[in-house]
Formats: sequence, C-alpha cells, structure tokens
Amino acid sequence: MRTRETAQDFQLTRAHLESALDEIARRDPHIAKALEAVGYPEERRRGGPSFEHFLRIIVGQQLSVKAAATIFGRVETALDGDFQPERILAMNDEELRAMGLSRQKIGYARSLSEAVLDGQLNPAELASLPDEEIVERITRVKGFGRWSAEMFLLFSLGRPDVWPADDLAIQAGLHRLKGLPERPNRKETDALGEAWRPYRGAVAVFIWHYYSNAPLP
Repeated sequence: MRTRETAQDFQLTRAHLESALDEIARRDPHIAKALEAVGYPEERRRGGPSFEHFLRIIVGQQLSVKAAATIFGRVETALDGDFQPERILAMNDEELRAMGLSRQKIGYARSLSEAVLDGQLNPAELASLPDEEIVERITRVKGFGRWSAEMFLLFSLGRPDVWPADDLAIQAGLHRLKGLPERPNRKETDALGEAWRPYRGAVAVFIWHYYSNAPLP
C-alpha cells in the first residue's frame, strides 16, 4: 500500500504555476512586469522517477537544451526506447561516444547504471522522501551534484519549493528580470529566492521561460 507521500501527484502543473505566479506577482513588481511581458510558462514534466530520467540529466549537463535533446534522441534510438541499465553497460565506449557522450559522461552513465542495478539508487523509492533526503541519495552517485538532484526534484517529482541557485540560466534570468548590475552568484541567487517561498519551484520554471522569451533590452 502506498503512503500518502508516495502517492503525491506531480505538483508543478500548469494550474499550480499560474496560481503560484499570480500570488508572487501581487507582492513582487519585477515578477508582475515579467509575467505581463512573456506570460505563463508551460508545465515541464519529464516523466516519473526512472533510470531514463537520470540518464537524461547526465546527457543534459553543461549543454544547451537543443544539443541535449539531439544527443538524447540518439541514445533513445540506440536503445530502441528500452532504457535499462544493463543496456548501457553492454555497450562499449566507442558506441556511447558515437551518440555524442563525452568520456566523462560515459563514466557517469556507467556509474548510474551500476548504482541502479546494485540498489544504491532506486528511482521508484525517491518519491516518498523529503527533498533534502532525495538530494543526499542522488549525490552519492558519481556524476550527480546538487544541480542534477534539483532537476530531478523539479521535472520528475514536481516539488514546489526547489530553487536551483547554481543554475546559470536562473542567474542570468534574475540579472535581467531584476535589472541587477551583474549576474548574481550562487549565494546571492539563493538569498533572492527566499522571498518566493513556498513557490520557488514555480518561480524557477518561470525564470527559465522568461530568460528564453523576454526581448533583449
């Protein structure tokens, strides 16, 4: 029998994004102005907790959205859509490199596969845990830092108050949105996010949307 936490639905739905951003806009004129300029973001759900989702995170590290999508498409084709860790481990480095994975990411993909197979990381169990425990479990696996864990929390579980302060697009978006003299660092970004609790996840999704769609000054 599933616990209440395990059964909890993905929360960063379009309806939640709109209601949360409306609430934030009432008290933050920068968000209100930006919302008028670019509108609400779309829901960014990427499937439930799975090996596939973690593999997608590895592929997307330090790449543009477009480049990551291209490489992940090659991986999906090579696996015939069968995202099993055994399939990754059965491939040699040349096969993985031909898909566009760097040597470092090949190592990360193999570490992820081994962690899932030996039970160190069980994606299905994570939905029942609080945010920080999920971060702690994910970051035990080679290749996964806090940013990667936060991407999982936002896009797989839809946790509503996750704030990826290390994300460069979030920092650049804040720079523009708030008219800051320079791009904020991690500590400054973290501090700016405090005003948006308990809706920081919605604000993060909105700032990515704003950064991609707002006209340049």
